[in-house]
Amino acid sequence: MLELQALRYQPATAAEAVLNGLDLTLKPGEPALVAGRSGSGKTTLMELICGLATPSGGTIRWQGQPLNARQRRWLCGLVFQFPERHFLGLSVGQELKLGQRRLPAEKLEAVLHQVGLGSLSLQQAPERLSGGQQRRLALAVQLVRDPAVLLLDEPTAGLDWSVRQEVLQLLAQLSRDRVLLVVTHEPELFRGVIDRGWLLEQGALRPLPALLTML
Repeated sequence: MLELQALRYQPATAAEAVLNGLDLTLKPGEPALVAGRSGSGKTTLMELICGLATPSGGTIRWQGQPLNARQRRWLCGLVFQFPERHFLGLSVGQELKLGQRRLPAEKLEAVLHQVGLGSLSLQQAPERLSGGQQRRLALAVQLVRDPAVLLLDEPTAGLDWSVRQEVLQLLAQLSRDRVLLVVTHEPELFRGVIDRGWLLEQGALRPLPALLTML
């Protein structure tokens, strides 16, 4: 279980806090969503959870134990919005092995199969993949590490309807045995896949059960 307690973040140059005393509990098998407008702090929230930023106050706990930034980086996998812009490998295989050179081919193939890319060659260039395949590859890059917490920033952005549905089905599968949190400005797209949601507004969270069921 991942717990955020009184989480606060205020950059040194900002007059007001971006996040101001957030409380949030996330459990494996219960995918969750945080909605909000651009600039509301959604991406900042994910960066804090995964150890890429340091809170100004509050605590982040896993299974009841407080975690430092390094521990959170090991715990979490983060997929940025438009992850294809961050690919560094010249091939699918190289991309999957970044930072983990000794991974056997069997492990890589198993992860690709898990995200629906089982027929993809490890020699394929990432930039030659379709948009949906690139999103799946970005997920595979994180799943190679087997993170207990998977964080997704606008995972359906820029995808057409059919590909978007495929990605949503994949997210439902991936959330079964891990904590999964999506941030988005279009919560209605996740209806039927994610039932728990909050709105991030003016640095605070409020539940969105009605929005997720009505939109």
